[in-house]
Amino acid sequence: MPPLLDKTTDQRIVHHGTWEQFKFIQKGFDGSPGMRLFYYDGTIEILIPGQDHEAFARVIFYLVTTFLVEQGIFFKPTGAMTQEKEGVVSVQADESYCIRSVKSIPDLSIEVVFTSGGISKLERYKALGVLEVWFWEDGSLKLYHLQDGSYEPIDRSQLPGLNDLDLDLLKRCILMAETDAGEAIRAFRREI
Repeated sequence: MPPLLDKTTDQRIVHHGTWEQFKFIQKGFDGSPGMRLFYYDGTIEILIPGQDHEAFARVIFYLVTTFLVEQGIFFKPTGAMTQEKEGVVSVQADESYCIRSVKSIPDLSIEVVFTSGGISKLERYKALGVLEVWFWEDGSLKLYHLQDGSYEPIDRSQLPGLNDLDLDLLKRCILMAETDAGEAIRAFRREI
């Protein structure tokens, strides 16, 4: 009997290959829910997010979406849609959003980092031209805004509407969700 996969932690496979090999692998995984595939600079990455990873991603999605709705800001949630520049890069953020209008590349991509990645993923997003990338890692939220061709760390979102989001409140509620997601959501709604 094969060993059971640990569904609480991320499973990650990294392989070096060409864009053509990546597209072949991508086609092979078509229709496999929960799988995330990445390509950049000759590196192919396959990620099966663990339970904790997905729980944080869902809570962040819910809180950011709630804020946008309550503020009356037009948005289109694009989730983990494939963001691609043919032959160069392919990514699937944990969550992503177009703000104020629908675009082929979202304005905001959010990454939950458990096993690896973090700011090293910024090059992928820069190749796509994503305006902002947020990373949730080890209880911390780090924001980066694309300015003059490179990402700069920022203390507050530069995206229209999201610049009014209280990041301390967001962080506090994300952490609170580790033990009680319902209470975290209620607290967030009371304070926005």
